[in-house]
Amino acid sequence: MSTETGWVPPATSLYTDHYELTMLQAALRSGAAHRRSVFEAFARRLPDGRRYGVVAGTGRILEGIRNFTFSSDQLEFLARTKVVDAPTIDWLADFRFSGDIYGYTEGEAYFPYSPILTVESSFAEACVLETYILSILNHDCAIASAASRMTTAAGDRPCIEMGSRRTQEESAVAAARAAMIGGFTSTSNLEAGYRYGIKTVGTAAHSFTMLHDTEREAFEAQLASLGHGTTLLVDTYDVETAVRTAVELAGPELGGVRLDSGDLVTQAQWVRRLLDDLGNHNTHITVTSDLDEYAIAALASAPVDSYGVGTELVTGSGAPTASMVYKLVSRENDDGVQVPVAKAAKNKISKGGRKYALRRLDERGVASAEVIGIGHRPDSDSNDRSLLEQFVKNGELLPGFTGAEAVQRAAERHRLSLAELPGTHRRLQRGEAVIPTEFEEQA
Repeated sequence: MSTETGWVPPATSLYTDHYELTMLQAALRSGAAHRRSVFEAFARRLPDGRRYGVVAGTGRILEGIRNFTFSSDQLEFLARTKVVDAPTIDWLADFRFSGDIYGYTEGEAYFPYSPILTVESSFAEACVLETYILSILNHDCAIASAASRMTTAAGDRPCIEMGSRRTQEESAVAAARAAMIGGFTSTSNLEAGYRYGIKTVGTAAHSFTMLHDTEREAFEAQLASLGHGTTLLVDTYDVETAVRTAVELAGPELGGVRLDSGDLVTQAQWVRRLLDDLGNHNTHITVTSDLDEYAIAALASAPVDSYGVGTELVTGSGAPTASMVYKLVSRENDDGVQVPVAKAAKNKISKGGRKYALRRLDERGVASAEVIGIGHRPDSDSNDRSLLEQFVKNGELLPGFTGAEAVQRAAERHRLSLAELPGTHRRLQRGEAVIPTEFEEQA
């Protein structure tokens, strides 16, 4: 599979744990591997103190599943290292996912036990996808959830994703994508722009200023190359001198200045006054420097126009994983009848049975509960909203869930989903989930 840009996802079949394939081998040996099964990905709890999570990564999962096949070189590796036996190698050689996948659309808010992704297939097919699914969901949901908190704190001011150098290269692309879903408007990462049609931005770093003999020469070079609408970094040396030089060279057409150090609140206030005194009322101020949602909230009263966020975003702002799990909740018995199954270990309880979910809305359209039906669709009134959508049918990817289209769609879903949550979701203080999760057992 390729996206509209021509980018082809890498082979994903070995992005997995050893025990997934040894489990497959044992299930093939016992004859149970072909039992129709239902697996669900969900989080038992939100990160400590968080009030909601944001779904992200589904599109990347779907891109990868289309490319989840085993090459002859990979099969030779598995045979040579004795990971699995010859019959299992033969099964893997013909592997292509042929089941169904349902789930929450990207950008949707989720809560404890929300059935974010449901895989229905043979046990064997669902089993080998486990690690790949969880590695994406745990990363991307964590980033999108952090991004959502940051953009909520930012209000109408745009946030720029710029964390590529603070994480692994492929994680940087995934983080940029997840950040857009969580409300960011642009990224510094060009690969993310290429793959997913995301707007990319950037001008210059401190090294560009220091490369030149004077700051004036550096600004002259940048303005000559990028135009007066560019943003100049003004804190390499003395901020006031830099601002005055920038305005002298570019005049009122200067697009922006960027502050990357110091007391950003105080500095932004006097830089704004200085720009206004010099006649540059339309020159924007962008702030960067280890921002998180709390720092952004603290800057709410400062005359700042946009935020650039890096480290805290790509590390989940204190919650680097969404703690998703992938559990077998139903499988065929010897008579071909689906029976619910559940883990009962202390502190790791799961609920058996295929799940369906809706968001209960009150008469004003405000969410009041996450309702999960076990083995049946929950009872709904006229304004409740069903949360599950089908992504894959009989192994075929349904349109609209990958590429640039999926990112745009997810960002809009995120906006609409947050708009129906109670206003307490905006609070950054530690608290319980903003709505409760309620289960409806099958009668």
